[in-house]
Amino acid sequence: MFAVRIHGRGGQGAVTAAEMLSVAAFNEGRHAQAFPTFGSERTGAPVVSFCRIDDKPIRLREPITEPDALIVQDPTLLHQVNLFDGLRPDGYLLVNTSHDLAALGLGELVGTLKQDRVVTVPATDLAKEHLGRPLPNAALLGAFAALTGQVSLEAVAGAIRDRFPGEVGEGNVRAAEAAHAHVGVTLRRLDDA
Repeated sequence: MFAVRIHGRGGQGAVTAAEMLSVAAFNEGRHAQAFPTFGSERTGAPVVSFCRIDDKPIRLREPITEPDALIVQDPTLLHQVNLFDGLRPDGYLLVNTSHDLAALGLGELVGTLKQDRVVTVPATDLAKEHLGRPLPNAALLGAFAALTGQVSLEAVAGAIRDRFPGEVGEGNVRAAEAAHAHVGVTLRRLDDA
């Protein structure tokens, strides 16, 4: 089973991201579940959502305490909430930022993880460029597909289009494609180093 935990703020689409990720996995013939947890229901409040992906039925229903992948939609959460609890040294870390993680004060954490499993992507900037709105969730799903290989970019694009038909969906797909390409370049650069 592959477990994903997504941290964001209300209004950034963390819950929708988990739902679209589960649809992408389901559309590729896998079993998946998605669910959120949050306190006060208001824009800007911290939100955590979860997605599990497996090749067999999933019976677990509790929150994910030991994720295989951690997606951080809002870098302002990095030092406000203990986001990294349970992330193993072989886990994947994807952070929405245009800065490197050392500049964000996470150099020590990054040193404990595998270098080819830690990526930053300017998902909010890509969303603004391709969608016209600062909603990073779809871009981060494209980045997740490139980083982990758990779902294909095509499956992510299909889930986005199912959720957001028309131009909104197409803008989100373009943002996901751009983030996927960004991560691909980053991983190739790491391979060459």
